[in-house]
Amino acid sequence: MDQPGEPTVQHLFDLTGKVAMVTGASGHLGAALARALAEAGASVIATSRDPDRAATAAAGFPGPSPHYSVALDQMNAASIEQGWHAALAQSGRVDILVNNGHGALAADWSRVTGDEFSRHLANATGYFLLARLLREHAVARDGGASIIMLGSMYGLVGSYPDAYAGVCQASPVAYHTLKGGIIHMTRHLAVYWAADGVRVNCLSPGPFPSAGIDARLVERLTARSPMRRMGSPVELKGAVVFLASDASSYVTGHNLVVDGGWTAW
Repeated sequence: MDQPGEPTVQHLFDLTGKVAMVTGASGHLGAALARALAEAGASVIATSRDPDRAATAAAGFPGPSPHYSVALDQMNAASIEQGWHAALAQSGRVDILVNNGHGALAADWSRVTGDEFSRHLANATGYFLLARLLREHAVARDGGASIIMLGSMYGLVGSYPDAYAGVCQASPVAYHTLKGGIIHMTRHLAVYWAADGVRVNCLSPGPFPSAGIDARLVERLTARSPMRRMGSPVELKGAVVFLASDASSYVTGHNLVVDGGWTAW
């Protein structure tokens, strides 16, 4: 029997009337995250460095609410500003931000240059700048907000060298540094922005290999997983809706790890 005045589970997870920006929304994980928010009722703003990819992604999102697209490169401060204001011009507001976009790096510890390392860390700079824009927007309209950073299990633990040996380069040290920093940035911003009604959490996926990855690496990673399998992007959908919605209204500064038990070893 429902308790008077108590929201139901369906109400807590409902994002109807909310607007969510998802960076990198056409990517391997970003597309699933964006679809999840759309399915929960939100209007979704898809971003990509390529405006055509962003538009194609937005056109494919389900749900009853309108969806939008903007060009935004999270590695470029001017592009972040332009993309943010373009998004507001279309949607009028933003309630949820999923900082998922990622400029990749193809150089491990043995050959990465200083410039490449620093460039990769600029992903975190972009996450911060976009998060701050949402915080300022939320405070100006006194509406609160939920920010979700994308971390990684590799922000918590090192990788196994023998999983990569003879197959491909090692997991990049700059990537591990980046993701560890994003997890801690989440905690820092959460405590500073809590009084503003802005929640900041992190979602850290485990092994979610994209199509085309070497089958030998997948086999080795699978052997290291307690669940003896890799993750599928659909398995992040419930987690992102939880963090974006009122179902997690008393959760901030948290790193939600979805890794099949990898970091439990």
